[in-house]
Amino acid sequence: MPRPDTAPPDSPGLDAHLVVARPAFRLDITLTAAPGEVLALLGPNGAGKTTALRALAGLTRLTAGHLHLDGTPLHHTPPESRPVGVVFQDYLLFPHLTALDNVAFGPRCQGTPKPQARAQAAQWLSRMGLADHTATKPRHLSGGQAQRVALARALAVRPRLLLLDEPLAALDARTRLDVRAQLRHHLADFEAVAVLVTHDPLDAMVLADRLVVIEDGLIVQEGTPSDIARRPRTDYIARLVGLNLYRGEAEGHTVHLDAGPTLTTTEHLTGPAFVAFPPSAVTLFRDHPTGSSARNLWRCRVTGLETHGDQIRAALTGDLPLAADLTTVAAAELDLHPGTEVWATVKATQTHAYPA
Repeated sequence: MPRPDTAPPDSPGLDAHLVVARPAFRLDITLTAAPGEVLALLGPNGAGKTTALRALAGLTRLTAGHLHLDGTPLHHTPPESRPVGVVFQDYLLFPHLTALDNVAFGPRCQGTPKPQARAQAAQWLSRMGLADHTATKPRHLSGGQAQRVALARALAVRPRLLLLDEPLAALDARTRLDVRAQLRHHLADFEAVAVLVTHDPLDAMVLADRLVVIEDGLIVQEGTPSDIARRPRTDYIARLVGLNLYRGEAEGHTVHLDAGPTLTTTEHLTGPAFVAFPPSAVTLFRDHPTGSSARNLWRCRVTGLETHGDQIRAALTGDLPLAADLTTVAAAELDLHPGTEVWATVKATQTHAYPA
């Protein structure tokens, strides 16, 4: 039996300490959220995001910890009795039921008479812009329409906790753009707590009020999207938000990196520090830049090239491992290819240093 480790809180919202112990993995995280708040769980594959979501839904049993929702303990409550709505990655709509009856299913399970449940379902579908698809079965719905039916089904039970498991992952790029905007609108109107699991940083940045980054079953960083993007604290987060990140010891405007060289920054710090800068801040030269006064100058070698949006991203190793973004024309003029020796520079004004 999971052991509650605190008393239920007086305030509404989510208060959870999720501990799930397995032979080769342990999840141990604390999550809190106020009504109306959207919390996004981010992390690499195997970090524990889905385990956390299943624990909140009651599909995975807690080893220890607690789960309180609006002051009520739920850690012993079976999944079907929890005030929780779930939107799964593949939607899991009932193929033999129409969109209307898919949405009415939850209220019917709660004891709502069929005519009333169907009337409520019709209202939800109308709110989702699907009033003309009440009689449509899932196989005839587009991906975006199926996602909205799944969201309507989850909301129709009036949950106090809405769980979204990679809700946009099954959509193509164009549909994803439209549905993301619609989902943001619906979440803004949701009065209870929503928890979103995603590996897509854009989904998290657009949809969530606060991000929680999980690695190896533990929370490594949490904060607003802008805080996370500006001050990443692990390599995974830095890659996620598209930054080069280094750790070292700061002495004034100089940071002696653990990786070896030094970096000059505009911030004045003392002690352990992170330094971050975007790949777009890196300038590459085939030869040592003559007359350059740049203090952040390193000899590097190209190890890989890949298309990144409308630019080319070069992976570099050498004095300092880093990523650099440049236009296709610039990459061609430099004649870049794996093994090319280059010089890399970054202006101090384009770096950002902060305490580690």
